Amino acid sequence: MEPNRDRDAPPYGTIFFDCDSTLSTIEGIDELTSRLPEAARARVRELTDAAMAGDLPLERVFGERLDATRPSEADLAEIADRYVSTAVPGARETVAALHSLGKEVHIVSGGLRPAILPLAEHLGITAERVHAVGVKLDGEGSYVDFERESPLARSGGKPEVVRAAAPDGRAALVGDGATDLEARSVLARFVCFAGVVERPAVVAAADNVVRELDLTRTLQHLLTADERAELEGGPHAGALAR
Repeated sequence: MEPNRDRDAPPYGTIFFDCDSTLSTIEGIDELTSRLPEAARARVRELTDAAMAGDLPLERVFGERLDATRPSEADLAEIADRYVSTAVPGARETVAALHSLGKEVHIVSGGLRPAILPLAEHLGITAERVHAVGVKLDGEGSYVDFERESPLARSGGKPEVVRAAAPDGRAALVGDGATDLEARSVLARFVCFAGVVERPAVVAAADNVVRELDLTRTLQHLLTADERAELEGGPHAGALAR
């Protein structure tokens, strides 16, 4: 069904962001393969690309990737540091500007929650607004399993999470992959962030596309003219001037 452009126009009370290749320039699961043999690394990259392009359902690849990498507590901490150090330019400014307008800002990701939480803190997003997949570790910090019941570990899960967090549908999501696009049916707007990686099928179906490596460029699609004017007159004006 074609979206109703008038009905679906901003303002939006809730804004969701994907994590990997949207808030950060890396794919966390691929980073975890650095110690694996090249053939295994290539297999994980292949699975990630297939899932994000919509060629394979997420549940077909999620467990296989984690069985291959088996991230320990130390590994998760290392990826957390990488997420923060590779935050997309303009990410902190974008979140701060949205918060200043009274928006709820959430992260919704099929990534691993312990690794994403430090990035959320860096961006000023509270832990209760981080929706990601939990990891089970043993007493020594070794990998045991992932949160298999999480909807974010399977296709069709993001719409469920988004609907629960923003039941009125007055929300927008910024992301790069097919799992992000799946949530379009329960959102008012889907903005494809192609500044890190451009996936043709996702670009073609998005309401808007941002190709610059600067998250502030998404604000033009997320805000009304009045909201942009409010930012221009305040301490977050720089987010619109980048």
